Amino acid sequence: MTTFSIIRYAPALADEWNGFVARSKNGTFLFDRRYMDYHSDRFEDYSLMFYREGRLYALLPANRKGDTLQSHAGLTYGGLVMDEHTTAAATVQLFSELNDYLRTQGFRHVLYKCIPWIYHQLAAEEDLYAIARTCHARLQERDLGTVIIQRNTLRWERVRRRALKRAQEAGITVERSHDLAGFWRVLCDNLAAKYHSKPVHTLQEIELLASRFPDNIVLYVAKRGDDILAGMVLYVSSQVARAQYSSATPEGKQLGAIDIIYDRVICHDYAHLLYFEFGTSAMVDSNAINESLVFQKEGFGGRGMCFDRYEWEV
Repeated sequence: MTTFSIIRYAPALADEWNGFVARSKNGTFLFDRRYMDYHSDRFEDYSLMFYREGRLYALLPANRKGDTLQSHAGLTYGGLVMDEHTTAAATVQLFSELNDYLRTQGFRHVLYKCIPWIYHQLAAEEDLYAIARTCHARLQERDLGTVIIQRNTLRWERVRRRALKRAQEAGITVERSHDLAGFWRVLCDNLAAKYHSKPVHTLQEIELLASRFPDNIVLYVAKRGDDILAGMVLYVSSQVARAQYSSATPEGKQLGAIDIIYDRVICHDYAHLLYFEFGTSAMVDSNAINESLVFQKEGFGGRGMCFDRYEWEV
């Protein structure tokens, strides 16, 4: 007996989609269509909406790539977005019916990114149980993130404390800013010199997103006089502040400009949130960790949390 009606997302359903994300137990603003659709030209969106007895029950942000359905490739994390009414038994049935549906649509393979537990406002791993039991999912990739649990913080390592002191003695100040263009120059120069890469977002894209989500996308800059020595873009959700981008000029690195920003956001402005997340630390084009980057994050008291991706055949 079919339990769920599965509908492919269409723009006319944006309000219903966004309303569910807002009341979900594991969704964040990244799943709001005003965020997801900024790069709709890059992906064939194949997000799905699951209805049960006429009521919207769950969402799956996704895109199609050939015969593969993948948790939306333009998002850091994905997975089934659920609300407080979700049950384990129904979620098992949902994934069984999802596989049936995908076969009728010509899919053969699924890549599934789960939503990290720090973003769960209620326990929300019914999907992980279901994909193991119903889909025989296997771990396809595991990346390492770094997180501080704010109720149980660790003392900063000496090298970080000394860098903070240098910044304070140099008269570096930290402020919230709207000068994304100024920070983007610092970020792009640093990424090009160090990794021969570019930010995921263009300046125009991050400015657009910040204008749509001014309470969720926040820029801090460290300055001496009028010069930006370092900056950090935070993605702020209900219980997590995530360092989405951080970078410094060569002078800023020497003077500890990044450290004084971290002091401001971790120890003061966002100390009331449950978690501070530094993001992942994979090497470019590799799943090996960047040991120096992880070492820096651990110096602020961060410790490891996994970002997992699973796969299965339908």
